[in-house]
Amino acid sequence: MAEVSAQSGGAPIRRGPYISMITNRTMNLLIRAAMLFMVGVFLALVLNLLQVQRNVTLFPPDVITSIFSSAWWVPPCCGTAAALIGLLYPCMDRRLGEPHKLKREWSNVMRCVAVFVGINHASAKVDFANNVQLSLTLAALSVGLWWTFDRSRSGFGLGVIIAILATLATQLLVYNGVFQYTSPDFLYIRSWLPCIFFAGVITVGNIGRQLALYEYKVSQEKTHQD
Repeated sequence: MAEVSAQSGGAPIRRGPYISMITNRTMNLLIRAAMLFMVGVFLALVLNLLQVQRNVTLFPPDVITSIFSSAWWVPPCCGTAAALIGLLYPCMDRRLGEPHKLKREWSNVMRCVAVFVGINHASAKVDFANNVQLSLTLAALSVGLWWTFDRSRSGFGLGVIIAILATLATQLLVYNGVFQYTSPDFLYIRSWLPCIFFAGVITVGNIGRQLALYEYKVSQEKTHQD
């Protein structure tokens, strides 16, 4: 049955159920993107604070214009990346026909976030004998995070690809003097950085999947009520 959406010149303008469904999906997508953006901004501020306290990253004084000793562009960039990654993961699950079914609950997502923050904290606080030992340890922890909270082939593949692209982007920024790492050991950057990116992608992907699942459950409940 058609749905009345507005009045124009005394005659109702009717909108079909298909258009209404598309509008609702678009609104839900924007809401999820906004939530993921805020998550990305929050994680960027917290994790950057850990790195700056250990003097792992150094921003030139003229670009330190934001709280937590972070350049102003870092939180928005991380928020945008989180929104894109969080929307991409459930989309890829549907496209590949590989739904993510491992421990689909918010408590598990929060544990994943806690482990990710712990991995980042270890990279900034724990003293290792050398960078090779640090990189191997973080690589094992990152893969362990994927195995514990994801275990999907699409999740692993996207994590690796995005981690490589993010590392290359960071390399370009450091090469152009936007910021720098103390004691870089791999082409201007720290060798363990891809491990941090990989763990972050898996974490944000799980948040995006859980938001998509919650949206699906709510829509199903509304359908049953109607």
